[in-house]
Amino acid sequence: MELAKAEEGEPGDMKTMSWDADTLDIDLNHQRIGKIENLEACPRLETLCLRWNLLTQIEGLGALTSLTELDLYDNQLTKIENLEALVNLEELDLSVNRIAKIENLSHLSKLKKLFLCMNKIQVIENLEQLQALEMLELGDNRIRKIANLDSLSNLSSLYLGKNKVTKMENLDKLANLRVLSLQSDRITAIEGLEGLAKLEQLYLSHNGISQMAGLVGIPQLNTLDLASNRIAKIENVSHLTELEEFWCNDNQISEWKDLDELAAAKNLQTVYLERNPLSLDVNYRRKVKLALPSLTQIDATLTR
Repeated sequence: MELAKAEEGEPGDMKTMSWDADTLDIDLNHQRIGKIENLEACPRLETLCLRWNLLTQIEGLGALTSLTELDLYDNQLTKIENLEALVNLEELDLSVNRIAKIENLSHLSKLKKLFLCMNKIQVIENLEQLQALEMLELGDNRIRKIANLDSLSNLSSLYLGKNKVTKMENLDKLANLRVLSLQSDRITAIEGLEGLAKLEQLYLSHNGISQMAGLVGIPQLNTLDLASNRIAKIENVSHLTELEEFWCNDNQISEWKDLDELAAAKNLQTVYLERNPLSLDVNYRRKVKLALPSLTQIDATLTR
């Protein structure tokens, strides 16, 4: 399906553009557009992409009841508003704007993916009605507390990296969660994972974690990222037999016997242990491979 191309008109002015009534996709990236308008003649439109423009307000969407994807990434928006007509919307990207509050989304009952990274959001709120939501991206905001997610029973991916979160909490109702990212936050302890039986990927790099503990109730975990913390010992992971990726570089691990904790993970393919004290051993790679023969990659280099 080809993207619609605007006819001749002034750059940045949607009033001078026109599209066929049966247009399904419009892509107007990086055209210095300052206002969403002139879309009334496109009632069948399914995808609207207005990335990298100069929009300051969400407007002009009242006729787009068939829209399933709206992309307003990297504009100058300060408020979530005027989305009431988009009853069939499944994907909404409002990342890289100036939005301070999550609001006016309750009517988007079919929404599956919501991207709000790199805004000014301080509180997770007003998501209770989005029960079809599968992915929530809130990275690089000002959030301090994980809260108000209990109703999102279909959520499979949650991204909260580069915020100010200090505690892993209020996650137990997210029974279908498969990916959890809390990278570059202020976490000091791994906890609150007991109800996440379907979790497959856990990203906790660049925090202040000092002990490998609390990794209980997550038997399907295949990726564990604990890089750039304060961990001195690999422990309490022997039960994670489904592990395929283990990233623990830039910590304080010094004992070779710690690798025995990973021996039960027979499908382990990749480990990152560089910039730990044990990586200074002249036989570092050979010793890692001997301890974990299933590996196909050690740090950034494939094994022989």
